[in-house]
Formats: sequence, structure tokens, C-alpha cells
Amino acid sequence: MTTTGDLWHHYGRVRAAADRTVPETFRWTWNQDGGPGPEALGHLTGRCVGDLGAGTARHAAHLAVHHRPARVAAVDASPAQYAMATDLYGHLAPRLRIVRSDVVAHLHAMTDTYDVLYSVFGAVDFTEPRELLPAAAAALRPGGRLVFSTLAHYLSGEHAQADVVPADIPARTPEGGATTMRRWVLKEHVWTKALEEAGFTEITIDTPAAAGHGPHTAETLLVSAVRPPQPPNLSRR
Repeated sequence: MTTTGDLWHHYGRVRAAADRTVPETFRWTWNQDGGPGPEALGHLTGRCVGDLGAGTARHAAHLAVHHRPARVAAVDASPAQYAMATDLYGHLAPRLRIVRSDVVAHLHAMTDTYDVLYSVFGAVDFTEPRELLPAAAAALRPGGRLVFSTLAHYLSGEHAQADVVPADIPARTPEGGATTMRRWVLKEHVWTKALEEAGFTEITIDTPAAAGHGPHTAETLLVSAVRPPQPPNLSRR
């Protein structure tokens, strides 16, 4: 299996050339045509928000423009995605910060920083959950929330995994050659257990309805979890 090169080199390139606008909407479903919007993230005004695996940062740009967070960090490891995001939305700084970094490394460097972290079929899908979820919990402030959308089943229609194991899915090298990358497509109870083991509570998983029923429609899991608030200090003065 070849894993060298930027496997996200081609993703979003056609749209980036034709559409430079800040999106008016934010959707969680696979087809981006149904389900809830950014209200799933809770109150964002004045909050510190992180987009994990932000791609070209369209979702992050929407939040920065329409929801008045203190700042949004759009984090992605791909050089190509970073370059496109910077070209499209670099002008939204400082409210939008575009960060080229491995997501887990970024989270480890940002302990107790974020009020909200989210991923729209992003880094949560493509990173070992037993590494990413504890790092996300540590990067959130106590009471902070992680929200992510992920596939409820494989795009082929095959069932999600009953354990924390990835599958190799097709990808392209920057030169156009065929290769694969790892994606985690897990059953609801597997996500729940992984989140609990990472220290999250108040875990909810919904399956929002998509508006379309075309050949590329896939069911979405919308997952929300909270880093518990710190217990009260009961020591006597």
C-alpha cells in the first residue's frame, strides 16, 4: 500500500476554482442537504472553536462570519487543503485561523483551550479514535463539547464495524495514481464506548434525515459529547 504524498491533493479543487464565497449554510449530512445546522454546536458567540480536518475551511468560514465566535481554528494536515483554505478565506483572519498541522499533535498542544470542537466527515473519520478522542477531550475546556458527523455505514452499503478497526478505502496520489487511505466507520455503540473511554459524558448519537435519495446518499451519524466540568473544590480554607 502506498501512503506517500498528499492524498487530499485533489479534494475540493474544482469547487475552489469556481466558488470562492463564504457558505450561507452549514449542514452535517453526507449530501449536505438535510439535518440540523450549526445549532448542534450550541451557543458560539465569544467561544473558541476548532474544526478538525477542515479541508478548504468552508464550514469554519461560515461560523466565523455568521456566528461571532471569538475565533475558529480550521486545522488540517494536508498541504493542498491548507493552501486552498488560505487562498479562499485567509482574509477572514484573525477570527478565522487556518492551521496546517496533524490534528492530534495540534490538540496535544492546545490543552484546555477550546469550548467547541467539531468534525464534518473530517479528522474523526480518518484518525485512530483511541488517539484523537482523548486528545480532543484534553484540548476542550471543562464543559466543552465535541460534535462530529460520520458515516453510519460504508458508502458501498456494507455495515459499519463492530470494533475500533479501520478499512482501507480508495484514494489518489497527487499524480493521479491509485492508492488507499484508512477510514474508521463504526457502529453507534462502538463510538459510544470509545468516547466514554476518552473521558466524555452526555453522549448522544442521532441519524439526521437527508433530503435527497440519490445513488450517493449515505446515512449520517451525528455524535455529540461533553468533557465533564471539573468537580467543585471541596477543600476547606
